[in-house]
Amino acid sequence: MHLVWDWNGTLIDDFALTVVATNAAVASCGGNPVLPDDQRRRFRRPIQDYYADVLGRPVTAEEFAELDRIYHQSYHDGLPTCRLAAGAEQALSSWVGNQSLLSMWFHDRLVPCVGSFGITDRFVRIDGLTDTVGGGAKATYLERHLTALGVAGRDCVLIGDTLDDADAAAAVGAGCVLVSGGFTDAERLAATGLPVADGLTEAVRLAAG
Repeated sequence: MHLVWDWNGTLIDDFALTVVATNAAVASCGGNPVLPDDQRRRFRRPIQDYYADVLGRPVTAEEFAELDRIYHQSYHDGLPTCRLAAGAEQALSSWVGNQSLLSMWFHDRLVPCVGSFGITDRFVRIDGLTDTVGGGAKATYLERHLTALGVAGRDCVLIGDTLDDADAAAAVGAGCVLVSGGFTDAERLAATGLPVADGLTEAVRLAAG
């Protein structure tokens, strides 16, 4: 069985930074600050729809491109404050089999960030977003990721922290374990009917079956 890891909110503890970056973007449009619990309850993809919900009005493609730019600049500026999630290295070491990493963060920033934590060699493949604007759903990217690996969906498990991770796994016929404490409220995760772990070592145990 192959294991695919999500990055943001799963292996890296960056939720607090995403709230700061979201609020920097929202403030540029005159929106009110988003509180952490509110972000966990409301966050979804496509992120353009999430911004529309937060701002209380439709967001055009041009506006979203600017919101995305501001978000990622703020996120990048604060990234040195982030660390791996609790238990990440132990969880990576405990999996018996191949592992890969798929993130919806920009590939050219993802790869050196993973390398800075000294865990690159844990993964047989690392894929991030190659588009110029982010915010889309993960399903298509997971399909491409598995195709590049030569792994069938039924032969892999995804560990992530969002409903988008659950939807992506379902789209390719993969198993999925969700982790609380990331981008999504635990009650929303539990409502999927998928196993929900309180930490990464538990997530690996559940993924191994």
